[in-house]
Amino acid sequence: MTPNDPRDPRQPPPPAADAGFWGQFRQQMRASLPTREELERQRWLRPVARRLADPVLWRLRAEPVARGVAIGVFWAFVVPVAQILFAAAHCVWWRANIPVAAGVTLITNPLTVGGWLWLAYHVGSWLMPGPDGAAPVTRSGDGWLAWLGSIGAPTLVGMGTFAIGGALAGYVITRAGAELWGRWRLRAALSRRRDRRKGGN
Repeated sequence: MTPNDPRDPRQPPPPAADAGFWGQFRQQMRASLPTREELERQRWLRPVARRLADPVLWRLRAEPVARGVAIGVFWAFVVPVAQILFAAAHCVWWRANIPVAAGVTLITNPLTVGGWLWLAYHVGSWLMPGPDGAAPVTRSGDGWLAWLGSIGAPTLVGMGTFAIGGALAGYVITRAGAELWGRWRLRAALSRRRDRRKGGN
């Protein structure tokens, strides 16, 4: 890099044009996630900063990854801001994978939150219908506070459902996927070993 190069050397390099979709996606994800050093400098995480160096929180193992998925989904729908910080603190307590949890929180972002809120309202309205079985509604003369309350309660119920249900589903699916992946790798290794033995004969 020349002295006149405006790029910040601390920033990751731009995605290569021939990296492919998934290669560019991985690079953009890495660029959007905080590093361990950045998390350790966060004022809100100072009480657990020393424990952030635990290798278990950064390795790709089935159980910590599954817990990271569950934590990421939970905090993605529970709080609208500082989701990564909440998820990181939760990972320290539950010994889950921090990068996975941080990445999963990005399922709710400025581009998707509108759709999630719309869906949460309809799910919440279905779960808590009015006395006549219809979704809760307000009269036009009730004022904007009543209107906000009528949509706020179903939306909160829907987001809570996504948080808890999504966390449980994410954990189970990730653990099951890891188990299937491990079995497939074992079978593939045994198959290669048998092929080598047959070739040696």
